[in-house]
Amino acid sequence: MTTTQSDVWLPEPGTITMFTTPWCGYCKRLKTQLASKNIAWTEVDIEQQPEAALYVEQVNNGNQTVPTVVYPDGSAATNPSLADVLAAL
Repeated sequence: MTTTQSDVWLPEPGTITMFTTPWCGYCKRLKTQLASKNIAWTEVDIEQQPEAALYVEQVNNGNQTVPTVVYPDGSAATNPSLADVLAAL
């Protein structure tokens, strides 16, 4: 079986992978909201991991838009609300 780039970022059930940057206010807000609901996430800084930046570009029509999240089913969302995350989990 071949591992695809999206498989690398696939989170465990009940959690998400969140692509961020240190300066992203929307990322900080989402992390605070996730913590308030005890939802775990794996954070990936796209400024520190070039392969992550390429993945974010791939799912955002060439843009490095954060937060971008990946759900356990492999789907991705850009700047989702807490309600969106809860519905997807």
